[in-house]
Amino acid sequence: MVHPIDLHVGKRLRQRRCLLGMTQQKLAEAVGIKFQQIQKYESGTNRVSASRLWALAASLDVPVSHFFDGLSPTDCPEGYD
Repeated sequence: MVHPIDLHVGKRLRQRRCLLGMTQQKLAEAVGIKFQQIQKYESGTNRVSASRLWALAASLDVPVSHFFDGLSPTDCPEGYD
């Protein structure tokens, strides 16, 4: 089951990457991983660790908080905390 916050972070990651016209391959190379891992992050299938989120933010030229913009404390339904 995909956690709603992981899904939100993945969507924000994809939006920013696409806005910059960057491929999954190019972003993956920038942070030293395989493009398949970017696919998993963007779909919310895999959670992004804090250190990886930091590297992704730097590569996409945004603050880490960018990935959480638009979330509120009520966006995490019961059973997910």
